[in-house]
Amino acid sequence: MKRFIVLTLLILTCISGFAFAEEQMQNNPPTPPAAEQATPAQPAPMSEAAPAAAPEPPKLDTGDTAWMIVATALVMLMTLPGLALFYGGLAKRKDTLNTMAMSFVTYCIVSLLWVVYGYTFTFGTDVNGIIGSPEKLLLSGVDANSLSMTIPEYIFIVFQLTFAAITVALASGAYIERMKFSAWVLFSVLWMTFVYLPVAHWVWGGGFLAKLGALDFAGGTVVHINAGIAALVGALVLGKRREAALKPSNLTLVITGAGLLWFGWFGFNAGSAVAANGLAGAAFINTNTAAAMAAIAWMLTEWMHTKKPTVLGLASGAVAGLVAITPAAGFVNIKGAIIIGLLAGIIPYFSVALIKPKLGYDDSLDAFGIHGVAGTMGAILTGVFADPAINEAGAGLLYGNPGQLLTQLIAAGVTILYCAVVTFIIFMIVKVLVGVRVETEHEITGLDESQHGEKAYSL
Repeated sequence: MKRFIVLTLLILTCISGFAFAEEQMQNNPPTPPAAEQATPAQPAPMSEAAPAAAPEPPKLDTGDTAWMIVATALVMLMTLPGLALFYGGLAKRKDTLNTMAMSFVTYCIVSLLWVVYGYTFTFGTDVNGIIGSPEKLLLSGVDANSLSMTIPEYIFIVFQLTFAAITVALASGAYIERMKFSAWVLFSVLWMTFVYLPVAHWVWGGGFLAKLGALDFAGGTVVHINAGIAALVGALVLGKRREAALKPSNLTLVITGAGLLWFGWFGFNAGSAVAANGLAGAAFINTNTAAAMAAIAWMLTEWMHTKKPTVLGLASGAVAGLVAITPAAGFVNIKGAIIIGLLAGIIPYFSVALIKPKLGYDDSLDAFGIHGVAGTMGAILTGVFADPAINEAGAGLLYGNPGQLLTQLIAAGVTILYCAVVTFIIFMIVKVLVGVRVETEHEITGLDESQHGEKAYSL
Protein backbone atom coordinates (compact mmCIF):
# COMPACT_ATOMS: atom_id res chain seq x y z
CA MET A 1 0.00 0.00 0.00
CA LYS A 2 2.82 2.41 0.86
CA ARG A 3 4.39 1.84 -2.57
CA PHE A 4 1.03 2.45 -4.22
CA ILE A 5 0.60 5.77 -2.42
CA VAL A 6 4.15 6.91 -3.21
CA LEU A 7 3.72 5.93 -6.85
CA THR A 8 0.41 7.78 -7.07
CA LEU A 9 1.92 10.94 -5.61
CA LEU A 10 4.83 10.74 -8.04
CA ILE A 11 2.48 10.26 -10.99
CA LEU A 12 0.37 13.25 -9.95
CA THR A 13 3.49 15.38 -9.53
CA CYS A 14 4.89 14.32 -12.89
CA ILE A 15 1.59 14.98 -14.65
CA SER A 16 1.45 18.47 -13.12
CA GLY A 17 5.05 19.25 -14.02
CA PHE A 18 4.82 17.84 -17.55
CA ALA A 19 1.62 19.69 -18.32
CA PHE A 20 3.11 22.95 -17.14
CA ALA A 21 6.38 22.41 -19.02
CA GLU A 22 4.48 21.57 -22.19
CA GLU A 23 2.47 24.75 -21.91
CA GLN A 24 5.62 26.80 -21.35
CA MET A 25 7.10 25.44 -24.61
CA GLN A 26 4.00 26.50 -26.50
CA ASN A 27 3.81 29.99 -25.04
CA ASN A 28 4.77 33.13 -26.86
CA PRO A 29 7.87 35.02 -25.68
CA PRO A 30 7.54 36.44 -22.15
CA THR A 31 4.98 39.16 -21.75
CA PRO A 32 6.23 42.42 -20.24
CA PRO A 33 5.46 43.11 -16.58
CA ALA A 34 1.93 44.11 -15.68
CA ALA A 35 2.98 47.69 -14.97
CA GLU A 36 4.22 48.01 -18.57
CA GLN A 37 1.13 46.38 -20.00
CA ALA A 38 -1.13 48.73 -18.13
CA THR A 39 0.67 51.91 -19.20
CA PRO A 40 -1.62 53.80 -21.57
CA ALA A 41 -0.33 55.59 -24.64
CA GLN A 42 0.59 59.17 -23.90
CA PRO A 43 -1.97 61.66 -25.25
CA ALA A 44 -0.95 64.12 -27.92
CA PRO A 45 -0.40 67.74 -26.80
CA MET A 46 -3.63 69.65 -26.41
CA SER A 47 -2.70 72.03 -29.18
CA GLU A 48 -2.43 69.14 -31.65
CA ALA A 49 -5.23 66.91 -30.44
CA ALA A 50 -8.96 67.20 -30.70
CA PRO A 51 -10.74 68.01 -27.43
CA ALA A 52 -10.79 64.92 -25.26
CA ALA A 53 -14.16 63.27 -25.04
CA ALA A 54 -15.58 62.97 -21.56
CA PRO A 55 -15.26 59.40 -20.23
CA GLU A 56 -18.45 57.43 -20.42
CA PRO A 57 -20.12 57.01 -17.04
CA PRO A 58 -20.32 53.43 -15.79
CA LYS A 59 -23.43 51.57 -16.88
CA LEU A 60 -25.40 49.00 -14.96
CA ASP A 61 -25.01 45.48 -16.33
CA THR A 62 -27.88 43.25 -15.29
CA GLY A 63 -25.91 40.05 -15.90
CA ASP A 64 -23.04 41.21 -13.70
CA THR A 65 -25.52 42.36 -11.08
CA ALA A 66 -27.37 39.04 -10.99
CA TRP A 67 -24.12 37.10 -10.69
CA MET A 68 -22.78 39.32 -7.91
CA ILE A 69 -25.99 38.98 -5.89
CA VAL A 70 -25.58 35.20 -6.10
CA ALA A 71 -21.84 35.39 -5.34
CA THR A 72 -22.51 37.55 -2.28
CA ALA A 73 -25.05 35.06 -0.96
CA LEU A 74 -22.55 32.23 -1.55
CA VAL A 75 -19.85 33.98 0.48
CA MET A 76 -22.32 34.65 3.29
CA LEU A 77 -23.04 30.90 3.25
CA MET A 78 -19.36 30.24 3.93
CA THR A 79 -19.63 31.76 7.41
CA LEU A 80 -23.21 30.78 8.20
CA PRO A 81 -23.62 27.87 8.19
CA GLY A 82 -20.42 26.63 6.48
CA LEU A 83 -17.67 27.66 8.87
CA ALA A 84 -19.96 27.35 11.90
CA LEU A 85 -20.71 23.71 11.06
CA PHE A 86 -17.11 22.93 10.11
CA TYR A 87 -15.66 24.36 13.33
CA GLY A 88 -18.61 23.24 15.46
CA GLY A 89 -18.26 19.62 14.38
CA LEU A 90 -14.53 19.68 15.13
CA ALA A 91 -15.01 21.02 18.66
CA LYS A 92 -15.72 18.81 21.66
CA ARG A 93 -19.38 18.05 22.25
CA LYS A 94 -19.53 20.32 25.32
CA ASP A 95 -18.13 23.24 23.28
CA THR A 96 -19.93 22.80 19.97
CA LEU A 97 -22.57 25.48 20.49
CA ASN A 98 -20.10 28.09 21.74
CA THR A 99 -17.82 27.42 18.77
CA MET A 100 -20.69 27.94 16.33
CA ALA A 101 -21.83 31.03 18.23
CA MET A 102 -18.42 32.65 17.68
CA SER A 103 -18.94 32.57 13.90
CA PHE A 104 -22.57 33.65 14.23
CA VAL A 105 -21.96 36.68 16.44
CA THR A 106 -18.99 37.79 14.36
CA TYR A 107 -21.07 37.85 11.21
CA CYS A 108 -23.63 40.03 12.99
CA ILE A 109 -21.00 42.41 14.42
CA VAL A 110 -19.15 42.86 11.14
CA SER A 111 -22.41 43.31 9.22
CA LEU A 112 -23.21 46.34 11.37
CA LEU A 113 -19.75 47.88 11.65
CA TRP A 114 -19.05 47.48 7.94
CA VAL A 115 -21.88 49.79 6.90
CA VAL A 116 -21.10 52.24 9.72
CA TYR A 117 -17.40 52.73 8.95
CA GLY A 118 -15.77 49.57 7.59
CA TYR A 119 -16.61 50.16 3.93
CA THR A 120 -15.42 53.74 3.77
CA PHE A 121 -12.16 53.08 5.62
CA THR A 122 -11.43 50.23 3.22
CA PHE A 123 -12.65 51.56 -0.12
CA GLY A 124 -12.86 55.30 0.49
CA THR A 125 -10.44 57.69 -1.21
CA ASP A 126 -6.90 56.67 -0.32
CA VAL A 127 -5.21 58.65 2.46
CA ASN A 128 -1.41 58.38 2.20
CA GLY A 129 -1.61 54.74 1.16
CA ILE A 130 -2.70 53.71 4.66
CA ILE A 131 -6.48 53.98 5.04
CA GLY A 132 -9.58 55.11 3.19
CA SER A 133 -11.21 58.46 3.86
CA PRO A 134 -14.37 58.75 6.02
CA GLU A 135 -16.41 60.19 3.15
CA LYS A 136 -18.94 57.32 3.20
CA LEU A 137 -19.54 56.85 6.91
CA LEU A 138 -22.95 55.19 7.35
CA LEU A 139 -22.90 54.87 3.54
CA SER A 140 -23.29 58.60 3.11
CA GLY A 141 -23.77 59.48 -0.56
CA VAL A 142 -24.65 55.93 -1.59
CA ASP A 143 -28.12 55.34 -2.99
CA ALA A 144 -29.97 52.89 -5.19
CA ASN A 145 -28.51 54.51 -8.33
CA SER A 146 -24.87 54.44 -7.17
CA LEU A 147 -22.67 52.10 -9.17
CA SER A 148 -19.43 50.31 -8.44
CA MET A 149 -18.09 49.32 -11.86
CA THR A 150 -21.12 47.71 -13.52
CA ILE A 151 -23.08 46.68 -10.43
CA PRO A 152 -25.03 48.61 -7.78
CA GLU A 153 -22.67 49.89 -5.10
CA TYR A 154 -24.92 48.39 -2.44
CA ILE A 155 -24.16 44.92 -3.84
CA PHE A 156 -20.41 45.57 -3.84
CA ILE A 157 -20.65 46.80 -0.25
CA VAL A 158 -22.37 43.63 0.95
CA PHE A 159 -20.04 41.42 -1.10
CA GLN A 160 -17.02 42.93 0.64
CA LEU A 161 -18.82 42.75 3.99
CA THR A 162 -18.98 38.97 3.71
CA PHE A 163 -15.20 38.82 3.21
CA ALA A 164 -14.57 40.87 6.34
CA ALA A 165 -16.92 38.68 8.37
CA ILE A 166 -15.40 35.34 7.47
CA THR A 167 -11.85 36.65 7.96
CA VAL A 168 -12.53 37.50 11.60
CA ALA A 169 -14.47 34.27 12.14
CA LEU A 170 -11.65 32.12 10.75
CA ALA A 171 -9.32 33.16 13.57
CA SER A 172 -11.73 31.75 16.16
CA GLY A 173 -10.66 28.23 15.22
CA ALA A 174 -7.47 28.69 17.25
CA TYR A 175 -9.25 30.09 20.32
CA ILE A 176 -12.12 27.68 20.91
CA GLU A 177 -12.82 25.80 24.15
CA ARG A 178 -11.00 28.35 26.35
CA MET A 179 -11.79 31.94 25.32
CA LYS A 180 -14.49 33.98 27.05
CA PHE A 181 -17.39 34.80 24.76
CA SER A 182 -17.29 38.43 25.94
CA ALA A 183 -13.60 38.55 25.05
CA TRP A 184 -14.34 37.19 21.59
CA VAL A 185 -17.02 39.81 20.99
CA LEU A 186 -14.66 42.64 21.95
CA PHE A 187 -11.81 41.08 19.98
CA SER A 188 -14.02 40.89 16.86
CA VAL A 189 -14.77 44.60 17.03
CA LEU A 190 -11.16 45.66 17.62
CA TRP A 191 -9.52 43.23 15.19
CA MET A 192 -11.84 44.05 12.32
CA THR A 193 -11.25 47.76 12.92
CA PHE A 194 -7.49 47.86 13.44
CA VAL A 195 -6.26 44.86 11.45
CA TYR A 196 -8.67 43.84 8.72
CA LEU A 197 -9.65 47.32 7.50
CA PRO A 198 -6.12 48.69 7.03
CA VAL A 199 -4.79 45.53 5.36
CA ALA A 200 -7.81 45.30 3.04
CA HIS A 201 -7.27 48.93 2.07
CA TRP A 202 -3.56 48.41 1.44
CA VAL A 203 -4.26 45.59 -1.02
CA TRP A 204 -7.73 46.22 -2.47
CA GLY A 205 -8.57 49.82 -1.68
CA GLY A 206 -5.72 51.57 -3.48
CA GLY A 207 -3.26 51.53 -0.56
CA PHE A 208 0.52 51.23 -0.68
CA LEU A 209 0.62 47.47 -1.40
CA ALA A 210 -1.76 47.93 -4.33
CA LYS A 211 0.50 50.71 -5.64
CA LEU A 212 3.48 48.41 -5.19
CA GLY A 213 1.72 45.92 -7.48
CA ALA A 214 0.78 43.17 -5.02
CA LEU A 215 -1.59 40.58 -6.51
CA ASP A 216 -4.37 39.14 -4.36
CA PHE A 217 -7.35 38.11 -6.42
CA ALA A 218 -9.69 37.04 -3.62
CA GLY A 219 -7.93 37.21 -0.27
CA GLY A 220 -4.75 35.19 0.20
CA THR A 221 -3.10 38.14 1.93
CA VAL A 222 -6.12 40.07 3.12
CA VAL A 223 -8.09 37.08 4.40
CA HIS A 224 -5.99 33.98 4.99
CA ILE A 225 -2.56 35.30 5.99
CA ASN A 226 -4.32 37.87 8.16
CA ALA A 227 -6.59 35.35 9.90
CA GLY A 228 -3.86 32.70 10.14
CA ILE A 229 -1.38 34.99 11.90
CA ALA A 230 -4.11 36.26 14.24
CA ALA A 231 -4.90 32.62 15.05
CA LEU A 232 -1.28 31.84 15.90
CA VAL A 233 -0.79 34.93 18.08
CA GLY A 234 -4.05 34.31 19.94
CA ALA A 235 -3.22 30.65 20.50
CA LEU A 236 0.11 31.64 22.04
CA VAL A 237 -1.48 34.29 24.27
CA LEU A 238 -4.30 32.01 25.44
CA GLY A 239 -2.06 29.01 26.06
CA LYS A 240 -3.00 25.36 25.78
CA ARG A 241 -6.38 23.87 26.59
CA ARG A 242 -6.61 21.39 29.45
CA GLU A 243 -7.50 18.75 26.85
CA ALA A 244 -5.53 19.90 23.85
CA ALA A 245 -6.16 16.83 21.68
CA LEU A 246 -8.50 17.27 18.74
CA LYS A 247 -11.58 15.16 19.44
CA PRO A 248 -14.22 16.03 16.84
CA SER A 249 -17.70 15.66 18.24
CA ASN A 250 -19.46 15.22 14.91
CA LEU A 251 -17.57 14.48 11.70
CA THR A 252 -20.84 14.53 9.79
CA LEU A 253 -21.13 18.23 10.59
CA VAL A 254 -17.49 18.71 9.60
CA ILE A 255 -18.02 17.22 6.15
CA THR A 256 -21.25 19.16 5.68
CA GLY A 257 -19.48 22.35 6.67
CA ALA A 258 -16.55 21.60 4.37
CA GLY A 259 -18.92 21.00 1.48
CA LEU A 260 -20.69 24.30 2.14
CA LEU A 261 -17.35 26.08 2.32
CA TRP A 262 -16.31 24.61 -1.03
CA PHE A 263 -19.67 25.55 -2.55
CA GLY A 264 -19.53 29.07 -1.16
CA TRP A 265 -15.92 29.49 -2.27
CA PHE A 266 -17.08 29.72 -5.87
CA GLY A 267 -18.69 33.03 -4.92
CA PHE A 268 -15.60 33.99 -2.95
CA ASN A 269 -13.17 33.50 -5.84
CA ALA A 270 -15.22 33.71 -9.02
CA GLY A 271 -17.19 36.59 -7.54
CA SER A 272 -13.97 38.56 -7.12
CA ALA A 273 -14.00 39.17 -10.87
CA VAL A 274 -16.97 41.46 -10.03
CA ALA A 275 -18.49 40.54 -13.37
CA ALA A 276 -20.06 37.60 -15.19
CA ASN A 277 -17.18 37.10 -17.61
CA GLY A 278 -14.35 34.81 -18.65
CA LEU A 279 -12.18 35.82 -15.72
CA ALA A 280 -14.88 34.63 -13.34
CA GLY A 281 -14.94 31.37 -15.29
CA ALA A 282 -11.17 30.96 -14.93
CA ALA A 283 -11.35 31.63 -11.21
CA PHE A 284 -14.23 29.16 -10.89
CA ILE A 285 -12.47 26.23 -12.56
CA ASN A 286 -9.15 26.99 -10.86
CA THR A 287 -10.89 26.95 -7.49
CA ASN A 288 -12.50 23.56 -8.02
CA THR A 289 -9.37 22.00 -9.52
CA ALA A 290 -7.00 23.15 -6.78
CA ALA A 291 -9.37 22.01 -4.03
CA ALA A 292 -9.75 18.55 -5.56
CA MET A 293 -6.00 18.20 -6.15
CA ALA A 294 -5.21 19.27 -2.58
CA ALA A 295 -7.77 16.87 -1.08
CA ILE A 296 -6.22 13.96 -2.99
CA ALA A 297 -2.66 15.00 -2.14
CA TRP A 298 -3.50 15.42 1.58
CA MET A 299 -5.24 12.03 1.64
CA LEU A 300 -2.29 10.24 0.03
CA THR A 301 0.26 12.02 2.20
CA GLU A 302 -1.66 11.14 5.34
CA TRP A 303 -2.17 7.58 4.12
CA MET A 304 1.56 7.18 3.69
CA HIS A 305 2.37 8.90 7.00
CA THR A 306 -0.23 7.36 9.33
CA LYS A 307 -1.34 4.30 7.31
CA LYS A 308 -4.95 5.50 7.22
CA PRO A 309 -6.75 8.02 4.95
CA THR A 310 -9.10 9.92 7.26
CA VAL A 311 -12.27 11.67 6.19
CA LEU A 312 -11.14 14.67 8.25
CA GLY A 313 -7.95 14.68 6.18
CA LEU A 314 -9.93 14.82 2.94
CA ALA A 315 -11.91 17.81 4.22
CA SER A 316 -8.80 19.53 5.55
CA GLY A 317 -6.99 19.05 2.25
CA ALA A 318 -9.87 20.50 0.27
CA VAL A 319 -9.96 23.58 2.51
CA ALA A 320 -6.17 23.97 2.23
CA GLY A 321 -6.46 23.86 -1.55
CA LEU A 322 -9.24 26.43 -1.52
CA VAL A 323 -7.13 28.70 0.69
CA ALA A 324 -4.00 28.38 -1.45
CA ILE A 325 -5.75 29.07 -4.76
CA THR A 326 -7.64 32.09 -3.43
CA PRO A 327 -5.00 34.76 -4.18
CA ALA A 328 -4.14 33.11 -7.51
CA ALA A 329 -7.60 32.10 -8.76
CA GLY A 330 -7.94 34.92 -11.28
CA PHE A 331 -4.26 35.05 -12.28
CA VAL A 332 -3.08 31.48 -12.99
CA ASN A 333 -3.96 28.93 -15.64
CA ILE A 334 -5.19 25.41 -14.96
CA LYS A 335 -1.67 23.95 -14.77
CA GLY A 336 -0.72 26.51 -12.15
CA ALA A 337 -3.88 25.65 -10.21
CA ILE A 338 -2.99 21.94 -10.22
CA ILE A 339 0.53 22.60 -8.93
CA ILE A 340 -0.71 24.99 -6.23
CA GLY A 341 -3.31 22.41 -5.18
CA LEU A 342 -0.73 19.63 -5.06
CA LEU A 343 1.57 21.65 -2.79
CA ALA A 344 -1.40 22.75 -0.66
CA GLY A 345 -2.20 19.14 0.11
CA ILE A 346 1.35 18.36 1.26
CA ILE A 347 2.93 21.40 2.95
CA PRO A 348 0.00 22.33 5.27
CA TYR A 349 -0.37 18.65 6.19
CA PHE A 350 3.13 18.55 7.61
CA SER A 351 2.67 21.93 9.30
CA VAL A 352 -0.30 20.40 11.15
CA ALA A 353 0.97 16.85 11.69
CA LEU A 354 4.64 17.51 12.48
CA ILE A 355 5.51 21.16 13.09
CA LYS A 356 2.63 22.01 15.46
CA PRO A 357 3.30 19.09 17.85
CA LYS A 358 7.02 19.84 17.79
CA LEU A 359 6.57 23.54 18.63
CA GLY A 360 3.79 22.84 21.12
CA TYR A 361 1.34 25.67 20.42
CA ASP A 362 -2.38 24.88 20.69
CA ASP A 363 -3.90 25.98 17.40
CA SER A 364 -7.12 24.16 18.23
CA LEU A 365 -8.57 23.66 14.77
CA ASP A 366 -5.42 24.40 12.75
CA ALA A 367 -6.50 27.86 11.65
CA PHE A 368 -2.85 28.84 11.34
CA GLY A 369 -1.66 25.49 10.02
CA ILE A 370 -4.14 25.59 7.15
CA HIS A 371 -5.10 29.22 6.55
CA GLY A 372 -1.84 30.85 7.58
CA VAL A 373 0.46 28.36 5.88
CA ALA A 374 -1.60 27.69 2.74
CA GLY A 375 -2.53 31.38 2.43
CA THR A 376 1.12 32.46 2.56
CA MET A 377 2.11 29.73 0.12
CA GLY A 378 -0.65 30.72 -2.32
CA ALA A 379 0.21 34.42 -2.12
CA ILE A 380 3.87 33.71 -2.91
CA LEU A 381 3.13 31.21 -5.67
CA THR A 382 0.90 33.78 -7.35
CA GLY A 383 4.13 35.67 -8.01
CA VAL A 384 5.47 32.56 -9.75
CA PHE A 385 2.50 31.30 -11.78
CA ALA A 386 0.52 34.46 -12.64
CA ASP A 387 -0.22 34.17 -16.36
CA PRO A 388 -0.97 37.37 -18.33
CA ALA A 389 -3.00 35.29 -20.79
CA ILE A 390 -5.49 34.75 -17.96
CA ASN A 391 -5.31 38.24 -16.47
CA GLU A 392 -3.23 40.98 -18.08
CA ALA A 393 -2.96 42.71 -14.71
CA GLY A 394 -0.33 40.23 -13.54
CA ALA A 395 2.67 38.32 -14.90
CA GLY A 396 4.71 36.10 -12.59
CA LEU A 397 8.25 34.77 -12.50
CA LEU A 398 7.59 32.08 -15.11
CA TYR A 399 6.19 34.66 -17.51
CA GLY A 400 9.08 37.07 -17.56
CA ASN A 401 8.45 39.16 -14.44
CA PRO A 402 10.65 38.02 -11.51
CA GLY A 403 9.89 41.28 -9.70
CA GLN A 404 6.36 40.07 -9.04
CA LEU A 405 7.65 37.33 -6.77
CA LEU A 406 9.55 39.91 -4.71
CA THR A 407 6.43 42.06 -4.51
CA GLN A 408 4.40 39.10 -3.23
CA LEU A 409 7.03 38.34 -0.59
CA ILE A 410 6.98 41.96 0.57
CA ALA A 411 3.17 42.03 0.77
CA ALA A 412 3.07 38.77 2.73
CA GLY A 413 5.85 39.90 5.06
CA VAL A 414 4.27 43.29 5.79
CA THR A 415 0.90 41.67 6.51
CA ILE A 416 2.44 39.04 8.81
CA LEU A 417 4.39 41.63 10.81
CA TYR A 418 1.55 44.15 11.11
CA CYS A 419 -1.08 41.54 11.98
CA ALA A 420 1.13 39.85 14.58
CA VAL A 421 1.97 43.07 16.42
CA VAL A 422 -1.51 44.60 16.38
CA THR A 423 -3.25 41.32 17.24
CA PHE A 424 -1.00 40.96 20.28
CA ILE A 425 -1.81 44.52 21.37
CA ILE A 426 -5.53 43.85 20.95
CA PHE A 427 -5.29 40.73 23.10
CA MET A 428 -3.55 42.74 25.83
CA ILE A 429 -6.32 45.36 25.72
CA VAL A 430 -9.03 42.69 25.87
CA LYS A 431 -7.21 40.97 28.73
CA VAL A 432 -7.22 44.18 30.78
CA LEU A 433 -10.85 45.04 30.02
CA VAL A 434 -12.68 41.70 30.34
CA GLY A 435 -10.06 38.94 30.58
CA VAL A 436 -9.50 36.45 27.79
CA ARG A 437 -9.60 32.96 29.28
CA VAL A 438 -12.47 31.22 31.03
CA GLU A 439 -12.10 29.82 34.53
CA THR A 440 -10.77 26.28 34.84
CA GLU A 441 -14.05 24.80 36.04
CA HIS A 442 -15.89 26.41 33.12
CA GLU A 443 -13.44 24.87 30.68
CA ILE A 444 -13.98 21.47 32.28
CA THR A 445 -17.77 21.85 32.23
CA GLY A 446 -17.75 23.15 28.69
CA LEU A 447 -18.37 26.58 27.26
CA ASP A 448 -21.85 25.76 25.97
CA GLU A 449 -23.21 25.70 29.51
CA SER A 450 -20.80 28.12 31.21
CA GLN A 451 -21.04 30.86 28.57
CA HIS A 452 -24.56 30.38 27.21
CA GLY A 453 -26.50 28.14 29.60
CA GLU A 454 -27.39 25.85 26.71
CA LYS A 455 -26.38 22.54 25.15
CA ALA A 456 -25.76 21.71 21.53
CA TYR A 457 -27.36 18.29 21.97
CA SER A 458 -30.27 17.36 24.23
CA LEU A 459 -30.69 13.66 23.63
